[in-house]
Formats: sequence, structure tokens, C-alpha cells
Amino acid sequence: MDSHEITMEKIVSLCKRRGFVFQSSEIYGGQAGAWDYGPIGIELKKNIQNAWWKEMTQLHDNIVGLDAAILMHPRVWEASGHVANFSDPLVDCKQCKMRYRADTMDQDALAAKKCPSCGGELTEPRAFNLMFKTHIGPAEDTASIVYLRPETAQGIYVNYKNIVQSNRMKVPFGIAQVGKAFRNEIVTKNFIFRTCEFEQMEMQFFVKPGEDDKWFQYWREQRWNFYKKYGIRMEKLRWYHHDKLAHYAKDAYDIEYEFPMGFQELEGIHNRTNFDLSQHTEYAGKDLQYIDQDNGAERYIPYIIETSAGLTRNLLMFLCDAYEEQNVAKEGEPEDYRTVLHFHPKIAPITVAVLPLMKKDGLAELAKEIQNELKEDFVTDYDQSGTIGKRYRRQDEVGTPFCITVDHDTKEDGSVTIRFRDSMEQVRVPRSELVQRLRDEIKNYQSPSRESWA
Repeated sequence: MDSHEITMEKIVSLCKRRGFVFQSSEIYGGQAGAWDYGPIGIELKKNIQNAWWKEMTQLHDNIVGLDAAILMHPRVWEASGHVANFSDPLVDCKQCKMRYRADTMDQDALAAKKCPSCGGELTEPRAFNLMFKTHIGPAEDTASIVYLRPETAQGIYVNYKNIVQSNRMKVPFGIAQVGKAFRNEIVTKNFIFRTCEFEQMEMQFFVKPGEDDKWFQYWREQRWNFYKKYGIRMEKLRWYHHDKLAHYAKDAYDIEYEFPMGFQELEGIHNRTNFDLSQHTEYAGKDLQYIDQDNGAERYIPYIIETSAGLTRNLLMFLCDAYEEQNVAKEGEPEDYRTVLHFHPKIAPITVAVLPLMKKDGLAELAKEIQNELKEDFVTDYDQSGTIGKRYRRQDEVGTPFCITVDHDTKEDGSVTIRFRDSMEQVRVPRSELVQRLRDEIKNYQSPSRESWA
């Protein structure tokens, strides 16, 4: 294996070392499948969420937002089919107690009832519901059962009529939501890719039956272009078409990204038909038909085109796609590798770092003054420790696109040096023009050529 190949181990190490992601409850030995987002990680996650939210609401006049409760009426999950059908087949080894998903393990071992780990006898497969169950109130009985939501979509469906009425929405329209969901996964793996607690970015788009195919293709194109817009390498993305569809679906595609462990689902675009609203109409006893006042008060239950992306999976994808170990040695010199994250500036957790060339001669005070000027417009960092070269490398490692160096010339003529992360080019800019120059650089940013990347 190439020593500079991108591996999950390198991503995990960087995340802990630089404050992106920590193991949950680490001082107690850690909680499997649970992760905490550190100071740099929460900024990255927030920026990805904001980019998605802007794309889905601000840039579309017919999409509004929602933040539905995590705890919902248990009948919601009966109507959606989660109580009866949201399960994986599970087998246990009677000897070593290892647990396996029967549908993904070696089928010969399953048929022989032989544990792949120790050779012990396996139990019969049984359905394992993936919803976390809890109770509301002091009595733990069947009347008090509620579930932690396994998806955010149902909160949108049960509020669809409220939003139509309160915001005078007309079909076609969408409802967007970002929120936590919970699944009692049998196996959690690949760092933050598959966890029991995760965040989804979903948009449900309500359309007239018969127009669903057109909007399905529209949203496939829109979601693909989102990743292109933020500089994701297109050769790392592909479409996966579902041949075997869920019971509610008419058509379904996934956008898959080539993570270090191979191509995995990043986002789904699904035509859910009118299944969900029809189910809630039946179980709640409420009329959820849309009344088209512009077309003779025509009544129908809308079809739904769903775009559902994992926020935490997106964060892992942006990390993997941005990561490079780049040889920056000049020709004839020994190899000199820097670790750099080529985040789009709108995604980067820190936009600008301000670095005084040295602490003395009033440069530190001047640099802090410039940082304070930039805080209103950008997320900033300040670093005066170590050589300027080491400080550049530290900023490269967290993906800071711009470093501002304050030196003695700054005191003389009011100019500063902008150092660009991707090219390592340095240019002098008047301090008075700094904010506008940075805005222009962000607006016109082009991702670097990455043909030589692993």
C-alpha cells in the first residue's frame, strides 16, 4: 500500500488530533457507535448544514423549513410501517455471543448454523427492530411507550397540512428539515459512517400525481450539482439505481461516494408516491388531500419526491475528499509532505487565520487588531506560536483557505500578506482592501486540480 494513500485510520487520527471528532465517553473506555464533534468538527458540520439549507430553501422560493419533535405519537410509526417492518434479521452465537445480521453474513455459515468467529452454534434468525423504545411518564407500560424517531421524514408528513394552510403553499412545494435520528444498529462501523445516533438533511417535495417523474429527474440533477458546486471530485461519485424497491417507492436512486472502504450511500433520491400521506390519512382519520384552488378545487393526495442525505456522512465525505498528503519539496530536494484539507472556503471550519511574523515590536497587538476586524465577516483563528512555516502547516491540516501574515511592512504601509492554502502563493494586499479581497476569493473559488491525488 502507498504510504500516502488515504485510509480511514488517517482520517480518524487527524480528527482526534485536530479536534474534529472524538470518541464519546472516551475517559470511560468509549461508547461504541457514538461520537462527539469537537471545536473544529462542529464548525465543519454547521457549515455543511448551512450550505445544504441555503441550497434547499433560500435558493428555492417554494421550499420552507421545519423542525419537528424527536418524540412523536407512537401511532405515527405504526402508520409508517416502522413498528411492523423496520427490522433486520439477527442471529447470535451461543458460544462466543457474537451477533450477526443474517442477511449480510456468509450464507453457507448461516445454513450450517456455524459461527464465523468461533465455529459455535448459531441461534435461529429473529427480527430485530431498529427503533429505540422508551417511556413517557412514571409508569413503564404499553400505554407509555414512545420511540426515538428512526428518520426525520415522518415529522414532515404529519405537518404537511399545517404548512399548506399556515404558509399558503401551492403544489409543487417542499419542506426541508435537519435533525437527529436514532437507529439501534446491530453493527456500527467505519467511524462516523454508521452510528446509532446521526443527523439527516431531508427535503420532501410534494407534487401532483402524474408530474412525479419530471420532478424526480429534476431533484436528481439538483442534488448531484450540489456536490459539484462544493468541489467534490466527480470521479468519486456515482449513481446507484435500486432494482429492489421499498414497499412505498416507485423509483429510487442513491448518490454513492468512494470512501476509503469503497463506494457507500451518501444520499437517496426517492419517489415515495402517495404512500405516506395515504397511511397517515387512514391511521389518523384526517383528510390529508390537497385542494387545488387554481384548478377547480381539484382534490388529490400528493406524490412525494424525497431527497435524504446524512449530515454526518456528508462530513466524513468532505473530510475524505479534501484530504491530501502533498509533496511540496522543490525539484532536487528531499521529499517534504504536508497534510492539507482542500475544503471549499464556504465549508472550511476556519476561513482566515491571522499570524504575526513575530510576537515583538507590536506585531502581535496589530495582528489581533486585524483579526478583530475580520471577525464580523469570517470565522477566524489567531496563532503566534512557532515558526511561520509550522503555523502555515497547522492551518493547512484543518483546511484554512487563507492565512494573513502581519509583518513590519504592515506597520509601515498598512499592507498584509495573504497566503493561499491550495497553491501556497502569497500576495500583498492593502489592509483596507482585505475584507473585500477575501470575499471575492471565496465567491470565485475554484477547486484545485486533483489528478495526482490518491
